[in-house]
Amino acid sequence: MIKRIFIGCDHGGFELKEKIMQKYGHSNVFFDKNGKTKADSFTFIDCGAFALDQNDDFPDFVSAVCSEIKKDKNAFGILICGTGIGVSIIANRNKYIRAALCHSTTYAKFARFHNNANVLCLGGRFVDFNTACRIIEVFFKTESSPDLKYKKRMEG
Repeated sequence: MIKRIFIGCDHGGFELKEKIMQKYGHSNVFFDKNGKTKADSFTFIDCGAFALDQNDDFPDFVSAVCSEIKKDKNAFGILICGTGIGVSIIANRNKYIRAALCHSTTYAKFARFHNNANVLCLGGRFVDFNTACRIIEVFFKTESSPDLKYKKRMEG
């Protein structure tokens, strides 16, 4: 089964989102637990911004990504703004969304394993492309813990 990753950004994350889509958005390949590419595992869907516009409003793109994830409980998201803080705050206002701002692969691993995060938030002005790729790869190859001690708190 192909899992979908919906990606959205504002002007502060536009350049990083475009590079991510160039690298990952053209095919249905991603990474298995050993870091090797595996066919038919993830596909990326771009929810905007589609042009660099200083007047765009990131809640619009957060809403688009979160709406898609709410329709498909197996879907994931990536949200990018200048710092990653704004998109994470707005995303976490939505039921069934567990957004985590990650600055490193360690944050990404813990966000998935301990908190079952389904939306990765990045700061386009603070995370370079290579680091972002490593964070994305760790986030999406890490499974959540089978016995989430905070599961009850995170539901709803």
